[in-house]
Amino acid sequence: MVEHSYKKIEEDLKDGNIKNVLLLYGKEQYLVKWSVDAVLKKYIDDEYRAFDFFEIDAEKATIDSVIENCETLSMFSEKRVVYLPGFTLIEGGRSKNIPESDEKLLSEYIKKIPDSCLLLITAVKPDKRKRLYKEIVSFGGSYDFEPLDERTLRNFVEKRFKLMGKSIKASAADEFIRSCGYFLKETDYTLYNLENEIKKIASHADGEEILLSDILEVISGDVETSIFAIIDAVGNNNKEEAFKILYNLLGAGGSIFPIVALLASLFETILEVKELKEEGKLPSQIRSILGIHEYRIKKASSAADAYSKDRLKDILKKVYQIEKNIKTGLMDQVLALEMMISEV
Repeated sequence: MVEHSYKKIEEDLKDGNIKNVLLLYGKEQYLVKWSVDAVLKKYIDDEYRAFDFFEIDAEKATIDSVIENCETLSMFSEKRVVYLPGFTLIEGGRSKNIPESDEKLLSEYIKKIPDSCLLLITAVKPDKRKRLYKEIVSFGGSYDFEPLDERTLRNFVEKRFKLMGKSIKASAADEFIRSCGYFLKETDYTLYNLENEIKKIASHADGEEILLSDILEVISGDVETSIFAIIDAVGNNNKEEAFKILYNLLGAGGSIFPIVALLASLFETILEVKELKEEGKLPSQIRSILGIHEYRIKKASSAADAYSKDRLKDILKKVYQIEKNIKTGLMDQVLALEMMISEV
């Protein structure tokens, strides 16, 4: 298994294998921020942070300001750290203060940043075709903070509860992970959301150990559970109940885009499960083939019985079209969701 970037940078910091320019990026901006903090803790003396750490606003950055600050010697810390957060230039965007000619100069400068400095750049999704990105990869260090795998996420959950003075058994942690929506396709759920859920559960729980009941009481209204309930209601021809659940979800602060993405994702799973059931596959085989949690297989299997295969394909086409209409602004978001439920 490939080592996750947060472990890799942790080891590189410990072993002193950090280059003079670092690019930290990826969906998990929580881990990007954690890594930035780890770098600063390693190289900057807190007492002299004002002297040896300099953050440059990405919108105002110029080639001169970057080079000038990188060439300035550290006064009291091991290295001077120059920080460029959310650097749009490396994501393929344009900077009004760094023309194309200066971008080439910056790419050249990457090769000769002095050992007394560490240029720290963060982004969400860099354009890997750009020369600047390629130079950083060649002469510096780049770390892609993609979502955690299930085992690493469980460790994360256990550690966060421990920091709050709580313990949690593996079975309860697994149920929490399944319910929280972290592994659902096409959602914006990240470790920031997960940590907020952990804080709510820890505050709610009376005892030192987090019980399954604590988790269910706090996240019983999670998006996936609610959307499965909408699908069940529609499958039972109870549109009134489906709309009631939808409005409760929106009233609780649910975001439109994750809801639409989840509807598409869950109907995709329902169709896949139905096709595999018709092929004579057992639940254990379906779980192995699809690689998703047993709970979702069970829910999808139950929902699949309410629809024909052709009907599911037709629903998915309509869901995709309505999702496109929402994203392109062709339809009011809530109205589009209402139409989506009416269509299915």
